[in-house]
Amino acid sequence: MNVTQPVNGIKRGAQRLLKSLNCDGNWGFALLGTCAALLLPVLAGDSGREVLRYDRTALAAGQWWRLLTAHIVHLDFSHAALNSLGLVLMWALFARDYRPLQWLAIVVGSMAAIDAGLWLRDSTIDWYVGSSGALHGLMAAGTLAHLRRRDLDGWILAVFIVAKIAYEQSAGALPFSDSHGGGVVVDAHLYGALGGAGIAAFLKPRAEPL
Repeated sequence: MNVTQPVNGIKRGAQRLLKSLNCDGNWGFALLGTCAALLLPVLAGDSGREVLRYDRTALAAGQWWRLLTAHIVHLDFSHAALNSLGLVLMWALFARDYRPLQWLAIVVGSMAAIDAGLWLRDSTIDWYVGSSGALHGLMAAGTLAHLRRRDLDGWILAVFIVAKIAYEQSAGALPFSDSHGGGVVVDAHLYGALGGAGIAAFLKPRAEPL
């Protein structure tokens, strides 16, 4: 028996698995880079977080960079790691549903919707950090792509995200979702989902599933 045959079989199986999770080739490197962008700011500590977070008073003083950086800075490592795991899940489910530039538009639209919503409708929120709102935008956009293809999981995902946001709007954060103890700004999830779905409504997703 040729020893290389089982080795090649394992290699091909690993490649198929990575592709099914959208982690093969450049997709995998892009995921690693994006997770690093969420995790590395933790090294700046409390002082770095205060400079980068959404801060209503600082924004009023013209520190506009916070509208972007607020979505990549977190309360602590566990908060950043949890959001990174959420990103990995969204990546596995949806990464190939849109082209990279389309995803960029969805991310920017989600973050802009969160920033606008917090500024215009949640004046009592003085500061905000985290990627969960933007992740809800990714989920809403990916779910819309699956619904357009009439995939069964699209309906399951749609029921989940609508039910989750409806629960949060009526009863507050889901039980055990505030594991980092910093409070969950559930309105950011709503604004992010609306922003992501709003941008995705004008984009053409991939026509066929993997």
